[in-house]
Amino acid sequence: MSQLRAAVIGVGYLGRFHAQKYAALPGVELIGVVDVDQAAAENVAAEVGCRAFSDYRELLERVDLVSIVVPTRLHYQVAKDFLNAGRHVLVEKPITETVAEADELIALARQNGAVLQVGHLERFNPAIVALNGELHTPMFIESHRLTPFRGRGTDVNVVLDLMIHDIDIILNMVQADLTSISASGVPVLSEEVDIANARLEFSSGCVANVTASRVSRDAMRKVRVFQPDGYFSIDYQKRKIAVCRKGGVGMNLPGLPGITMQEKGFAESDALLDEIEAFIGAVRNGTSPVVGGEDGRRALDVALQISSHLGGMLPG
Repeated sequence: MSQLRAAVIGVGYLGRFHAQKYAALPGVELIGVVDVDQAAAENVAAEVGCRAFSDYRELLERVDLVSIVVPTRLHYQVAKDFLNAGRHVLVEKPITETVAEADELIALARQNGAVLQVGHLERFNPAIVALNGELHTPMFIESHRLTPFRGRGTDVNVVLDLMIHDIDIILNMVQADLTSISASGVPVLSEEVDIANARLEFSSGCVANVTASRVSRDAMRKVRVFQPDGYFSIDYQKRKIAVCRKGGVGMNLPGLPGITMQEKGFAESDALLDEIEAFIGAVRNGTSPVVGGEDGRRALDVALQISSHLGGMLPG
């Protein structure tokens, strides 16, 4: 497996970036890009130096691995066909439209010895990676993911479009059963819910308050985490964290005796490249992906439960 053959299925806004990453990686040959818009496929193919296809099935026997970056309603069928062919799959989030579809893809990957990774990109944000080993008993989490309206991703509601990133991060932080969900949201500029808030309660006693909007004037991607020995403030966009602790090393906070604070910044990174390299590493080494099918299924399940509290506005 010295030279891996790759393809990207769907080369819209995000798929084009996937193609660029594969084309630049050593040990990977980008065989082709696929899109139902032949002109789009040809434009990206010319840019990255590969062939353009309009039917992904032409590549089932020609590649070792694929990125699937098509609309959510197509994730299941495209991923299923590649997994049935024994190919390794990186599918964008959400993994599928339904939990049953996610379960089938997970089973197919297991049966065929294939890697199934889900594109929860924030797992590769350096500010999140830096928290590994720091969190142990989160008790309160507050997250905000706000973006201006761009018209992308509106085939699903804001929970499945944006909030699902934070759902995945929070579930990975808390590692406890979800016991209660309440949520509200409204459509603003699309036919689906564009701004939503959810309250998640866990068996550990942790509570998470999660807000997502795709109709905000300014962008914001922040999360705050409180646990018995400290407080963590994470800014995804600025790639920095602030850590306040009882005792420890750092700057003493005025008026708060015994509380110290440390701030850490991180150099700009390429989370998508890190995600794709992690996927390729899992394929080469036969190891579990950083964000596997089970992670994608768990985040989807919670996102659909939240969606059911928004007036039944489920996809499909």
